[in-house]
Amino acid sequence: MQILPQHLEMTIKPVLTVFKNQIEKIENKIVSLIESCPDYQAKNITLQSMKGIGKIDSASIISNLPELGYISIKQASALVGVAPMNRESGRYKGHRKIQGGRHQVRTVLYMAMMSAIQSNPVFKETYQRLVAAGKPKKVAIIACIRKMVVILNSMLRDGVMWEAPKAIN
Repeated sequence: MQILPQHLEMTIKPVLTVFKNQIEKIENKIVSLIESCPDYQAKNITLQSMKGIGKIDSASIISNLPELGYISIKQASALVGVAPMNRESGRYKGHRKIQGGRHQVRTVLYMAMMSAIQSNPVFKETYQRLVAAGKPKKVAIIACIRKMVVILNSMLRDGVMWEAPKAIN
């Protein structure tokens, strides 16, 4: 706010305060809704045990991807939209692309992966290995997101918390 003129700063500060208060109220409401349901509460605890998944990420996954933990890894990847789709017909061989899926979850997981690449040794190692192999950085991030979806699906299916040594394989 130092770059704004004084008269604009005085006008914007109350608006920002109102927005911050509304965001806090909404976050508290989301937390109370998750805590009111034992199934959601258990999922929330399991999801947040993974380094890189916070309360916003967890709430988004619970609300936008309730099937997670009850479906196969291929279905989970396709629902998030990180499963590679072949573009082939006859002799034509195209490139593989990701498409479809639930963009809200994919967007949240993309931001979670940006954090996880920094703080989670499993995803950091996977990302660095893919980039070293010559993959573009965004392709490596999407591959890590797919790995995260597969691991989260397995964690919720089996009801286990995050364990980094087991996830390295």
